[in-house]
Amino acid sequence: MDVRTRRSSGIISQVFLLVLLLLLPSCSSGTSGQDACDSPLVSNLMPSSFRSSSELSSSHAPGFAKLNRRDGAGGWSPLVSDRYQWLEVDLGERTKITAVATQGRYGSSDWLSSYLLMFSDTGHNWKQYRQEESIGFFPGNSNADSVVQYKLQQPAVARFLRLLPLDWNPSGRIGLRLETYGCPYMSDVASFHGGSSLVYRSSPGPRRTSKDVCTLKFKTLKNSGTLLQAEGREGLSLGLELERGKLLLLLREDRTSSSEPRRLASLGSLLDDQHWHNVALERRGSHLNLTVDKHTERVQIPAEFSHWDIEQLTVGAIRRLEHQKSVVSKRSFHGCLENLLLNGHNLIELAKHNNHQVAVVGNVTFSCAEPLSVAVTFTGPLSFLQLPGTTASSSSSTSSGGVSISFQFRTWDKAGLLLTFDLPQQGGVVWLYLSQARLRLQVHKAGRALLELSAGAVLNDGQWHSVELNSRRGRLTVTVDKEEGGSVHASPSFPVAVKNHLFFGGCPAKDHHQECRNPFPAFQGCMRLLSVDNQNMDLIKVQQKRLGNYSNLQIDMCGIIDRCSPSRCEHGGRCSQSWTVFHCNCSDGGYSGATCHSSVYEQSCEAYKHNGNSSGHFYIDVDGSGPIRPQLVYCNMTEEKTWMVIQHNNTELTKVRPSPGVPHLLLHFGYSSKEEQLHTAISQSEHCEQELSYHCRKSRLLNTPDGSPFSWWLGGPGPGRVQTYWGGAQPGSQQCACGLQGDCVDPEHYCNCDADRTEWTEDSGLLTHKESLPVRALVLGDVKRPGSEAAYRVGPLRCHGDKNFWNAAFFDKETSYLHFPTFHGELSADISFLFKTTAPSGVFLENLGIRDFIRIELSSSTQVVFSFDVGNGPLEVRVESSVPLNDNRWHRVRAERNVKEATLRLDDLPVATQEAPADGYFHLQLNSQLFIGGTASRQKGFRGCIRSLQLNGITLDLEERASITPGVRPGCPGHCSSYGSLCQNRGRCTERENGFHCDCSMSAYSGVFCQTEVSAVFKSGTSVGYTFKEPYEVSRNSSALPSSIYSDVTLRGENVSLSFRTNQSPALLLYVGSYYREYLALLINKHDKLEVRYKLDSSREAEVLRSRARSLANGQLHTVSIRRHSASVSVQIDQNATEHFNLTSDGEFNAIKALVLGRVHDSDDMDPDLARLASLGFTGCMSVVHFNTISPLKAALFHPDSSPVFITGPLVQSSCGSAASANPYAAENTRHLSDQSGSVGSGQPLVNAIRTDSALIGGVIAVVIFVMVTGLAITARFFYQRKDTYRNQEVKGVKQDDSPDFPFNNQADSQNLPTENPKEYFI
Repeated sequence: MDVRTRRSSGIISQVFLLVLLLLLPSCSSGTSGQDACDSPLVSNLMPSSFRSSSELSSSHAPGFAKLNRRDGAGGWSPLVSDRYQWLEVDLGERTKITAVATQGRYGSSDWLSSYLLMFSDTGHNWKQYRQEESIGFFPGNSNADSVVQYKLQQPAVARFLRLLPLDWNPSGRIGLRLETYGCPYMSDVASFHGGSSLVYRSSPGPRRTSKDVCTLKFKTLKNSGTLLQAEGREGLSLGLELERGKLLLLLREDRTSSSEPRRLASLGSLLDDQHWHNVALERRGSHLNLTVDKHTERVQIPAEFSHWDIEQLTVGAIRRLEHQKSVVSKRSFHGCLENLLLNGHNLIELAKHNNHQVAVVGNVTFSCAEPLSVAVTFTGPLSFLQLPGTTASSSSSTSSGGVSISFQFRTWDKAGLLLTFDLPQQGGVVWLYLSQARLRLQVHKAGRALLELSAGAVLNDGQWHSVELNSRRGRLTVTVDKEEGGSVHASPSFPVAVKNHLFFGGCPAKDHHQECRNPFPAFQGCMRLLSVDNQNMDLIKVQQKRLGNYSNLQIDMCGIIDRCSPSRCEHGGRCSQSWTVFHCNCSDGGYSGATCHSSVYEQSCEAYKHNGNSSGHFYIDVDGSGPIRPQLVYCNMTEEKTWMVIQHNNTELTKVRPSPGVPHLLLHFGYSSKEEQLHTAISQSEHCEQELSYHCRKSRLLNTPDGSPFSWWLGGPGPGRVQTYWGGAQPGSQQCACGLQGDCVDPEHYCNCDADRTEWTEDSGLLTHKESLPVRALVLGDVKRPGSEAAYRVGPLRCHGDKNFWNAAFFDKETSYLHFPTFHGELSADISFLFKTTAPSGVFLENLGIRDFIRIELSSSTQVVFSFDVGNGPLEVRVESSVPLNDNRWHRVRAERNVKEATLRLDDLPVATQEAPADGYFHLQLNSQLFIGGTASRQKGFRGCIRSLQLNGITLDLEERASITPGVRPGCPGHCSSYGSLCQNRGRCTERENGFHCDCSMSAYSGVFCQTEVSAVFKSGTSVGYTFKEPYEVSRNSSALPSSIYSDVTLRGENVSLSFRTNQSPALLLYVGSYYREYLALLINKHDKLEVRYKLDSSREAEVLRSRARSLANGQLHTVSIRRHSASVSVQIDQNATEHFNLTSDGEFNAIKALVLGRVHDSDDMDPDLARLASLGFTGCMSVVHFNTISPLKAALFHPDSSPVFITGPLVQSSCGSAASANPYAAENTRHLSDQSGSVGSGQPLVNAIRTDSALIGGVIAVVIFVMVTGLAITARFFYQRKDTYRNQEVKGVKQDDSPDFPFNNQADSQNLPTENPKEYFI
């Protein structure tokens, strides 16, 4: 052998050895069945392991139904192909099953296209296997030869498997070969019979661990009982108890039965179904995780459990101390436990081997003895069960005119027929049925009720309820839940007995003999333990067609499902259900939709503003459909910026009152919003601020930046972090605003208060660093020295701007798109955004999975489509618009998909809805990137703008991603086309980078949307004049406000409008004079009617136009509109019909000089009667005065210095021009033009109020006095009201004596309660 050959053989031997070493571990793991659990389970079974409902022939027997075998006729086929057939396989022992494969019958056209899968430990009490807790059916074959294998999402453990055909080849019969895959299942089982238990005691000695894990499986027919109890030191114990089929986690603090346990958690439902349920209880410190089957709940337990040790674990019967005696609890467990593990110790195995740590008490057997209970499920409206009304052994009782029927039922439905039978008397019938969740019995004959009885309540709770109907010797008894004493009795004058048959649940669809009549809904639910005349009915014989008759039943199983456990209702929605569906009650929670998923509130004040709202309190939901609850805030929309105001428990200026013996005064501030609400609201706002002020006299604040501060504050998330700077300064500077600006009263210090002077001074400013907001607490130190006085104020949290609302991207090509991580909306998904485009179609959003997908697109210029697939096939929801959507205006899209339905909203159009299949797939499984503005194929892309895109309440940052993506630009201008209509009353929309602005300079109104009436209260001496400018002045002063410019001094027409309310008549409302003694006058005459006087020719008398409208001086708000074009004049008052007049003059109003509202002082050019009227002035309210393009009243109130106006007498801004103002004269703004309040003397602190106990008591007394005085004033006004009540009324300030020790002025707090119209009240 040469060297090359020896080298090759050596390499081959090394490779063989390496392969052998690699294969050995896999072989050992395969035999153990721990890693690979996919061995065939059916192919080696004997024919006796197979059973079926029927067989077509001996060669079609179930024993031939093995995968890929050709024995016999090549598979199993039943005698009749219908949905009552089944094939059963006995695996010999409990086995872990991981997959199922099916195949049609060899060489035939017989195969299944869908089927149900059932499992059982005993061959009875079958349990249907469901995928995703909903899907009951499995897809089958499309031909006879191919194999379709389905891997179970959750492995099943059972001895028996049963397959029920649902659909098959319509051109053939039911034909089947199958295989199941899995591995052996090892377990330790114990049975408990009510008085038996296992008691585990831990080893002595300190253990002090912070972690315990206990796992087990259980099955039971009892809906109540204690599973286990873990006890530790000092009587602390945790227990797991069944109550009404739910598993409760309970905490007890002593061992006596008198103490009521505390419920920590409740999980699961219908756990008394005699099927295995998994339980895991894990303690980590002071947290517990309780898992029942696949659902986990995390709970907080008391701190003393953080190092709690389990000293004793009792399973089964629990003993408690009662009157110094140990007694067994009545709530002991009846059933089986499997694989009971505590911190890795198998307690059942230890008990089997008589380990000293586990004591067996009572009769505990190490196998699971299961009672035989055959249930039947009524699945739908066509279900019924027919049984004979008598048995051979009960004929004597029937002949004597009696009946005895008993059964148990469980359901979610409030109504349904339980039982009906005919009476021996001709035409008589008995109905036993549910109505409003109560049991009712009716006996009818000839169309009228002979007898009616009612018993029980809330019988639709899903629990088993027993019913007994007995009639003997003329006495009829109906009993519901005998142990609870629910019985009713009657003594009918006729015998109650069964004529022929009993019908349970409903009637046959085609009953030609009318033996069964049912005017009620069919019963949907489960029944068991049916007994007639004390003889138990064998339902297996019914299934085998040997007894009675039935239709649409599932026999030997109860198919009840609790659709409310776990609840699919989100955000605290209350779940209720019927047999087929569940319903979520979302009332009072702030959410809507089929599962209470979507918030009914906007996410910010900015969003409310752009819906056209004005200032007020609003609920905002900062994360939309996310977990954070809505919060109530104040939205101040009086400024260009929209402010969100969040209050806390003390926003007033408050005097410091130090506590004796305490070096520092600690002050906490509680906010109306919770922690997560505050944090999210701050983070998504563009700017936040909070006023922090300290007023001091010999009370130092921060001292120096190098020394320890006397005072500090805590701010930011959670309890807050220590902050040593003050309002107006920068974080970490340990300075006040004056230190930053360099104007402190003492240059040696960085705060005014640190100068330590005896005069009052202050350090105030705004905190604007968002990471330090809100202010949580104040710690004040230098407040106990002799002569020290101080007051503090922490204002409300104020934020403006919504970073999410204007976040937008512009897609300029069909091939451009943005991509984001995969969207996770498995059970609930909501998507909302705004778009505008000129393109007729395009995909807004798309996310793909292996099979599932979700997509929203503009399918045509008038249609938006929301399409998705969660495994049931593609579904679409469409909304059609009557107007084109590619109009370059913003349109809002909101799509939601949940386990019940899918909805699509477009703008304010009706919602489109597509219901989900009741038993369909509901998990949306996606794995690709999320594409925005396009698709993965780069086809059908969207061209236009997408803004404020939110998925499940989370905003995607389109601008950030667009800034780094070619073909996409951040931002999207052009908002006036969509929001310009919000600018009212001649307001002009102007574009902003993020949003828009309403320019009200050409409007007589003010406010964010030019919708606020500009009103003022006039007294008899009030005069407001507006001087018109010459043309050359206008050209020289092009920067003047539009409301101050009037260049056309010769008019051929006017457009005049104003609103007023008054009790004065006659009264002059408006006067416009000219240099040529021409004028226009608007007045109320002595008959309370409107007159318009035109004098357009100085040589002629004035022309008087009188309106037919009456009673204009009645104190109500009236609106007047006058339009003149040349000689044609139209007048409209309120909603009355427009009146038309014609002037005889030439129609030119030459050289106009000035416009006057109220009293006219220069009346030389007036007619005598008009001059007398002008001298009286006007008393009342005037608002929204508009003359062509100018607003003289608005100019006088808002721009008195920059407009050509002159004001004499008192002019008080008011809300009297609002239609909602019932008594405008009593509500006047405190901003007097002649007296600009707010200034204070040097050294005086600017203070709102002093918050002390005495102030609170004084406030209560003041309120009482105010109510009394108000009552007297109203009474006086009722008796002495006159027309000129307000003519001589003068505005009087309310003066309050200042404290000599603490001289604070009483002023309005504009930040505490922001309003659009601050008012003061006069009595």
